[in-house]
Amino acid sequence: MHLFPEPDPGEPALGSPGRYLLWLAAAHRASAVLAVGYGVLCTLAQAFVPAAIGRGVDRGLIAADRGALVAWCAVVLGLGVTQAVAGTLRDRCSVTNRFGASYRTMQLVTRKAAQLGAELPRRVSAGTVVSVGATDITRIGAALESTARGGGAVVSVAVVAGVMLTVSWQLGLVALVGVPLSAAAIAALMRLLHARQHGLRKEQGALADLAVDIVDGLRVLRGIGGERVFADRYRERSQRVRHEGVRVAGVESSVAAGRLLLPGLLVTVIVWLGAHFVGTGRMSPGALVAFYGYAVFLAEQLRRATSMVDQLTRAFVAARMVTDLLAMEPGLGSGDRDLDAETARGPLRDPGSGLEIPPGRFVAVACARPDDMLLLADRLGRYVDSGSPATLGGVPLGEFPLAEVRRRILVVDHDARLFSGGLAAQLDPHGPAGGGTGGRVAGGTDSAADRLRRALDTASAHDVVEALPEGLDQEITGGREFSGGQRQRLNLVRALLTDPDTLVLVEPTSALDAHTEARVAERLGAHRHGRSTVVFTTSPILLDRADHVVLVEGGTVVAEGRHGELLADARYRAVVTREVTVA
Repeated sequence: MHLFPEPDPGEPALGSPGRYLLWLAAAHRASAVLAVGYGVLCTLAQAFVPAAIGRGVDRGLIAADRGALVAWCAVVLGLGVTQAVAGTLRDRCSVTNRFGASYRTMQLVTRKAAQLGAELPRRVSAGTVVSVGATDITRIGAALESTARGGGAVVSVAVVAGVMLTVSWQLGLVALVGVPLSAAAIAALMRLLHARQHGLRKEQGALADLAVDIVDGLRVLRGIGGERVFADRYRERSQRVRHEGVRVAGVESSVAAGRLLLPGLLVTVIVWLGAHFVGTGRMSPGALVAFYGYAVFLAEQLRRATSMVDQLTRAFVAARMVTDLLAMEPGLGSGDRDLDAETARGPLRDPGSGLEIPPGRFVAVACARPDDMLLLADRLGRYVDSGSPATLGGVPLGEFPLAEVRRRILVVDHDARLFSGGLAAQLDPHGPAGGGTGGRVAGGTDSAADRLRRALDTASAHDVVEALPEGLDQEITGGREFSGGQRQRLNLVRALLTDPDTLVLVEPTSALDAHTEARVAERLGAHRHGRSTVVFTTSPILLDRADHVVLVEGGTVVAEGRHGELLADARYRAVVTREVTVA
């Protein structure tokens, strides 16, 4: 039997955070019901201990009956054993619920992130995604875990209140009135806490966004001396988070005080009244002992119930963030037209700009505006559908299945990243090191090792691998140990190993020195011989090696030809050589 069984893989109910939490509970129906059942059994066993002790005092100690005393001591021992066993089973099921809910939510969030793909950064900030994965998932799991203890507390409070009414209706009435009033007072604080936690959660997300931006742009910041400016911004934002945290802590302290003070006052009233009843002969000493135990028990169970409400409140805020993310749908549709070999061999064209990529050619595109590079690359790879859709073989890309477009057209831009793990697996996920089958082999005969060696040679990245203590077996941490130029070369290696029909590169050598860039430019065309390669760049070294060069100005193709020919065009020279034309 697995401790953490795989939950029902059905789709979640996303109507509201509450519905999502109920869906998670239903997905773990068996363990959730068992956890609450064991929780009720555990707390009821604890609840009956004061009654057994009271009977032992009256029928054993005061009546001087040894047999009765031993019998009631055995009852207390049995209740203790029952409580211990049920508590252990309750905690086991609770842990199953906690990690099962967290794991299932992580599955859904990861699946949604993969489904949205390149659309995700455009629609939600990196800080929000980080906060969902680091904080919200944990809070949702903790809420499901708390239902076992909290549910047992609610049931036991009702049972004990009924017992107290049977023994003494006055004291029972005090308990029945006092417990709901205490719960209502704490619930009012919980509503305020909920609102302030939501505000804190938004400020934490904004701070995480700023931190991600600073980390990503740290090299640039150091280059322009902007560390102090961004440090001041981070300090200001962190102080806002601190201020919100203090506001939340103020309400939390009030809740904690209420959990301790209100049950304590209730216990004091019950004990005082019980002592008065014993003094007037209306209650036995054993009953007073039992009532004191009931009062202490009720105070503890009230704290557990309010703790469950607190956890559910936090989970409600967290579930809102999760459901907002899960409710996002991809903006790009997927067609159902087969992409046959003949169509795939046709030209890739962007009607909006007039850019056309002939099949099997190495084309370089120089753009007067840097923004046009990313926009055109996204349109060629169908990451956006703005304007006139790009076509392949005369057919709009939107008519083909999106997965097939992604397989045949690969776009590598500045945001391309390496992941954590073995370097060989990061460069060739489909090869032996990545656990795959070896992927498509260039030329049909090369082994995976030969393809990797050739890609490293084309990207001039052998020195990067050789500098690592374990070479290709080196465990990397997302590429942070590499310089910008080294990451560019390794990303190029990965792109070459993917070997798509059309490879679109955006400034692939912008961080390389001139000698390394010249080697890459010289080898890239030969490596990609027979397949289409598009390089968006203004580097004369790459432009000179391309089969065909296109100049884009104002989002439109204005000139085409070889690099040497286009140098006669003043517009081209202004883009490529930064020549300033004086009127």
